[in-house]
Amino acid sequence: MFHPRRTLHALLTPLVAGLALTALPAQTATAASTLTNGGFENDGSGTATPAGWSEYGDTAASYTESGGRSGGYRLSHWSSSAYKVETYQYLSGLTSGDYRLTAWVRSGGGQNAAHLALKNCGGAEQRTDLPVSDSGWIRIVVPVRVTGGQCTISVTSDGNAGNWINVDDLAFTSGTTPGVAVKGADISSLPKSEAKGGTYRTASGTAGDPVAILKSTGMNYARLKVWVNPADGYNDKAHVLALAKRIKAQGMKLLVDFHYSDAWADPGKQNKPAAWAGHGYGQLKKDVYDHTYEVLNALKAQGTTADMVQVGNEINGGMLWNEGSTGNWTQLAGLLNSGYDAVKAVSPSTVAALHLAEGGDLEGTRWWFDNAVSHGVRFDAVGLSYYGYWHGTLRDFQTTLDDTAARYGKPVFVAETAYPFRLDSEDGLENIIDLSGELVPGYPASTSGQTRWMNDVASIVEAVPDGRGLGVFYWEATWTARAGNGWDPADPSSGNGWENQALFGYDDRVLPATAWFRHR
Repeated sequence: MFHPRRTLHALLTPLVAGLALTALPAQTATAASTLTNGGFENDGSGTATPAGWSEYGDTAASYTESGGRSGGYRLSHWSSSAYKVETYQYLSGLTSGDYRLTAWVRSGGGQNAAHLALKNCGGAEQRTDLPVSDSGWIRIVVPVRVTGGQCTISVTSDGNAGNWINVDDLAFTSGTTPGVAVKGADISSLPKSEAKGGTYRTASGTAGDPVAILKSTGMNYARLKVWVNPADGYNDKAHVLALAKRIKAQGMKLLVDFHYSDAWADPGKQNKPAAWAGHGYGQLKKDVYDHTYEVLNALKAQGTTADMVQVGNEINGGMLWNEGSTGNWTQLAGLLNSGYDAVKAVSPSTVAALHLAEGGDLEGTRWWFDNAVSHGVRFDAVGLSYYGYWHGTLRDFQTTLDDTAARYGKPVFVAETAYPFRLDSEDGLENIIDLSGELVPGYPASTSGQTRWMNDVASIVEAVPDGRGLGVFYWEATWTARAGNGWDPADPSSGNGWENQALFGYDDRVLPATAWFRHR
């Protein structure tokens, strides 16, 4: 783990202790229309106030040091005791319009607050928190609309003893940042949960329609999986149609996730539906087309056309094994294109996406999509599952996401992510993540840790270059503990294992992490 230089604080005495950083003193920085010394290269190591910048608060906790991302130096915040400090730069003479601040950051985590902000720009202050990353640099953006000719760029830390951040290569440029358009969640478990007596409540404890509750928190997209002939009768066409009506009635958009199986399809299993078990490749192509068309056309007929479709779920190893495995790319390409053709036959405007797991695996993702492209697979967007406790660091995730968007020229989105708000089980079945050692460093299993995880993942998607970061889906928002609604659709006694990662708590109340739906 990276540790900043420990000696500087001993050489400098904090001037002000415990100051709130909600307001700046009278501006002392030189007014300019462009950012000065955004790479902190003008001063060398050990400079308390970098050229072009001003400081406020515990100023000894802010300094430059060696170890820049692209040059020799960076800005660091650190102290051996609790501190609050702001490093800021005032810009004036700006033309009214849209701007964005881009920066590369690292953080050891643990702060009460650590963020970049644009304020006094003529509208509401805009902030982006620093994701926890103690080694790899992560790029974040902060967009703003300037209307008064001026803007203040702020790097702020409210840290405990030993907390640190690094910031480097800041750029303030004109232009818009699209933000996170898709703020969604998978709610496939909901019909069965409700049938088994599941209750959902607002934060104040009032029971209500969970679709409406999630909509009220800012959710704008719902994801529903569809199985062919599941043993329990749920997640089939009929239940997808019924839930789609509720989703569209709330004004939300709909993603339909085809598993092409009777149960879970993922990198470890892509089993054919029982009804297709004896079918060869030619018939399977027809099966994929007919099933995809049938479900989507029924949705369209009832006025709930799918806005996005996944042709397969976590198909790292292909689908409909063995005919459609990645051991036979020609056949896999034919099956995927059959699904794509069905999507477009129902609705040409519906986005057809391909979905892989392991969102931090750059080489694996490249290998898969390079093969897909070389075999003529058609797709409109790329979805990646990214669970930080399995799929690499946030830096790995950003690298894979950015590379995928640029390499294939397609929008990218997080098809699945989640984080626990506690570790203990409600239904007695051991949770999939239930040990502190399994957690992502810097993100505790708490409501605040869950909230921070979601906002930081969304910030990384927001920062995908060229506006290709489409959004994020949480998995699985409504899968609370309820007897009879377990993992195995063929076994009513099976437990959940995921209730500590839902967006409703053990008291059935919607959790604070839903605040991420209001991310820019």
